[in-house]
Amino acid sequence: MPSGHKSFIVEYRPHGGGRGVATRRLTLGAYGTLTPELARRGAQEASARVRLGEDPQVEKSRRRSSLTVRGLVSAFLKEHVGSKLKASTHAHYAGLLARLEAAHGNMKAEALTRAHVAALHQSMAAVPFAANRFLAAVSKCFSWGAKRGLVPEDHVNPASRIERYREHRRERFLTNEELARLGDVLREGETIGLPWRGEYQSKHTVKEENRRTRLDPFAIAAIRLLLLTGARLSEILDAQWQHVDFERGILFLPDSKTGKKPVYLSAALAILRRLPQLAGNPYIIAGLKDGAPRADLKKPWAAVTQAAGLEGLRIHDLRHSFASIGAGASLGLPIIGKLLGHTQAATTHRYAHLDADPMRRAAETIGATIAAAMDGGHVGSRTVVHMAKRVSQ
Repeated sequence: MPSGHKSFIVEYRPHGGGRGVATRRLTLGAYGTLTPELARRGAQEASARVRLGEDPQVEKSRRRSSLTVRGLVSAFLKEHVGSKLKASTHAHYAGLLARLEAAHGNMKAEALTRAHVAALHQSMAAVPFAANRFLAAVSKCFSWGAKRGLVPEDHVNPASRIERYREHRRERFLTNEELARLGDVLREGETIGLPWRGEYQSKHTVKEENRRTRLDPFAIAAIRLLLLTGARLSEILDAQWQHVDFERGILFLPDSKTGKKPVYLSAALAILRRLPQLAGNPYIIAGLKDGAPRADLKKPWAAVTQAAGLEGLRIHDLRHSFASIGAGASLGLPIIGKLLGHTQAATTHRYAHLDADPMRRAAETIGATIAAAMDGGHVGSRTVVHMAKRVSQ
């Protein structure tokens, strides 16, 4: 060649064309980098593909112009997640896929293999729940890309057939004694205040009896509402006064994780009636900025759990406790699921083991029948009917 560089080239007529079809050339590789034997093998493979009706040069150009992993992720977040899902879901997906972009962002999307993704999954072994959510996000991204034609339809999803880590759900339920301690601390925090600890310590010397900090009444109210309604944290923090129907005792949420949702207030109504409505702020749990809701409960929650001796208790565990009390009272999983806003029965089924009363009644009935028989008693039809009624109650 005029440049002095030598390359192995195969010339062909695409799609099995005859003399009337213009020839094309496909560069296999540079001489020296590619051995004659490898070049010969490559030429044979290219010729075979031509005979099958393919065009190797077009395919090569397509691959060259195909999206990178970063480009696919960007398109997925903008065109699918950003336009169809909630902002919190967008942030969730973006956070998970950022790890993939950092590792392989410049790689062609169709070149990403299962081995690449499996290695990233393995690096997250210490956080199995997050590792499995990462796999799900990658799988969703590439499935969407295949449907949109951004990656070849026959491209193997790089997140497929990777074994997920075993997940151990953290289900913490407050006992009656712990509920009493939590209630005492909340009352103390809103009246005389909690003793200064850690970040609550003062820079100056203050008398011992004055070393207390009263907690924000809106934060206290939020914690009580979470426990009394079983609502999610975002649902309580984003709730507005206009959504409250005091007469019917319902908080109508126009939007939540599962769409529109009624939150039944019951005992929580008394909390709302005592809570002031700030002028210019539509939110029930008002924040420090005018017209804004409170951003989170991290600091007051840390102070409350420390004072109550409940370190490690998560705010979401209040929702679990609400459900566990309902299950223990045999209110029925479908009813509990509706109160929590679950869209699938399987989500509520995790509380089934707490519904002990029907099982206890059944065991008592069977045991009483066996004991009566062993004592020489007679189990008549009326007794059988009575047994059936007790079990069904």
